[in-house]
Amino acid sequence: MIQTKGGVAVDDFAIVELYHRRDERAIVESDKKYGELCRCIALRLLSIWEDAEECVNDTYHAAWNRMPPDRPQALGPFLGRIIRNLSVSRWRREHAQKRYGGIEVLLSELEDCVPSPGTVEEDLERRQLALSIDTWLDSLGDEDRRLFIRRYWYGDPVKGLAAERGEGANALSQQLLRLRKGLRGFLESEGVKV
Repeated sequence: MIQTKGGVAVDDFAIVELYHRRDERAIVESDKKYGELCRCIALRLLSIWEDAEECVNDTYHAAWNRMPPDRPQALGPFLGRIIRNLSVSRWRREHAQKRYGGIEVLLSELEDCVPSPGTVEEDLERRQLALSIDTWLDSLGDEDRRLFIRRYWYGDPVKGLAAERGEGANALSQQLLRLRKGLRGFLESEGVKV
């Protein structure tokens, strides 16, 4: 829950209701509650504040257009997925200009264990890949799963993660390497060509 200007607590359900009533306060409340999370995700992937801010605005616009009919139970992950997808799309559009460094580092770390995206006809294989990765993530302990997701979904920097865990960045990098090797081995055992 969050406190609005008037002191009334607003939860995700109430914010979603504002979207469904087409009340523009939905965007204000979304930004109060999840703006920092959205900006962090976009900035880590894009590395340019102005572009990250544009993606945040585009996220609220996309949420406005999707609700209704969508009625997310948890607004944070709903907005997080939109901002991440928009940021990745923007990075891909601008990548030829070599403007971004954030997501490029993440993708280069994963390229050895995850096959690169292909053509439209490989969509089914990509869906199977996603299911396989979910299965692998479910097989991890809570701490390893959180670490992997925070690094490769949210784009948290290694130094920041290491500081939070009270360990050195090199030790954490080795742990991430072991996790990536584990993912690669699992995918290969599932018959996924990497």
